[in-house]
Amino acid sequence: MHKVWEIFAILHANLIIFSAAQPATSKLHDGWWAYKDAVQGSFVPVPSFWGLVNSAWNLCAIGKRQSPVNIETSHMMFDPFLTPLRLNAGGRKISGTMYNTGRHVSFRPDKSHLVNISGGPLSYSYRLEEMRLHFGSEDNQGSEHLLNGQAFPGEVQLIHYNHDLYLNYSEAAKSPNGIAVVSMFLKIAEASNSFLNRMLVRETITRITYKHDAFLLMGLNLKELYPETSRFITYEGSLTIPPCLETASWIIMNKPVYITRLQMQSLRLLSQNQPSDIFLSMSDNMRPVQALNQRCIRTNINFTQRGRDCPNNRLQRPQYRVNEWLLK
Repeated sequence: MHKVWEIFAILHANLIIFSAAQPATSKLHDGWWAYKDAVQGSFVPVPSFWGLVNSAWNLCAIGKRQSPVNIETSHMMFDPFLTPLRLNAGGRKISGTMYNTGRHVSFRPDKSHLVNISGGPLSYSYRLEEMRLHFGSEDNQGSEHLLNGQAFPGEVQLIHYNHDLYLNYSEAAKSPNGIAVVSMFLKIAEASNSFLNRMLVRETITRITYKHDAFLLMGLNLKELYPETSRFITYEGSLTIPPCLETASWIIMNKPVYITRLQMQSLRLLSQNQPSDIFLSMSDNMRPVQALNQRCIRTNINFTQRGRDCPNNRLQRPQYRVNEWLLK
């Protein structure tokens, strides 16, 4: 009988230990990660730890095709086979929900309003899943990608999935080239982009001040977000949040999207916490740049020299001047 109680005590102790371990595992799968250090009473992994705290996220640490990257314009290759990007919203305006996720300002379109992109480096049509805003606490930082080492105040990322081959976003994210991300740098100006103006006007942005806040937006014309250019830069990379899956085709437009200084300040006043917690600005929500590792960065911007193949070991590459809109 004494032995029976010993076994019971051991099993009970193991059950307690196992139960106590569950929240940590659950946290990992619920998005237990952060962009920056913060006093929250417990450790939350920042980018340098993403690949170390969860084996499912190991690509964040050991991947060879990670994003974002620093785009050196002198190393880019002109690809004459890159066609213009095609946006198809069915001729309709869209509705969707704007969220404060605690990490991003996120806009998710209504599933009944399908928005697709095709062309460029894409062999299929991709469906818009989400739009995310990255932005900095200062004007000299905020974009995830850099251009010749220069950061921009922010970056808009339109995340699409290959709905021709996959039923949903989570399935597409695990497959090669399942995701297409159209990215645009944010630049401060006197007047704002028409689409962003609807999202960031005071009457709207104050509705999502705290984590988990949401607000419905209707009657949006997505074409108004895109800058007036058919030129872009493209490369193969990864998602920039855990698990950093290397399944993304990046398309970076060669002209910025404009935002006013007041709207940028409104973004910096958004909290990554709930009202009951200490205020922590959502700003600086960008992953540091990753090694390019001999990947080819292609463009459809023509220049004087004829385009050619893009092998990874070619040292001499044709040069061109990037659109002056970006470098001003």
